[in-house]
Amino acid sequence: MSAKVKSSSRTKSSRAGLEFPVGRCLKYLKAGNYANRIGTGAGIYMAATLEYLVAEILELSGNAARDNKKSRIIPRHIQLAIRNDDELSVLFRDVTISEGGVMPNIQAILLPKSTKGSKSKSSMESSQGGPSQDRKPERRANFVCSGRDPGSWLSNIKMVRRSLASTRQME
Repeated sequence: MSAKVKSSSRTKSSRAGLEFPVGRCLKYLKAGNYANRIGTGAGIYMAATLEYLVAEILELSGNAARDNKKSRIIPRHIQLAIRNDDELSVLFRDVTISEGGVMPNIQAILLPKSTKGSKSKSSMESSQGGPSQDRKPERRANFVCSGRDPGSWLSNIKMVRRSLASTRQME
């Protein structure tokens, strides 16, 4: 009679060479009723995909933390990492990260205009699309809508039309 050899138990994750739990992924796939039959390869594939995504996000977040001279990754670093990467941004477009903040973005029109004295001739040419010419300053009108009074809306529309007509005449 031969003695039974006790085999050392190895997890599916260790057999697949993964850190993420293959058995748990398989359990959730089966419990989710995504299909009538789910093979064991599906759990391995899902665990490998999740592990890759997490590794990618952590690497980019670590870079963002290092850029901000921090040693810990905070939700802000994860937000910056995801939104600065094109593919991850598409994948997580509908995801809100708590305490992540927003991407730094200042509209060009809100930036302060530099004075003519500080601009060189070459920068003036490039910003205006050609050689610098004496141009008339833009006229901007401020329109205010007060309340729900239809008369104020109508008067604003008339003011806009007059303003557009006067700018066309100046050209």
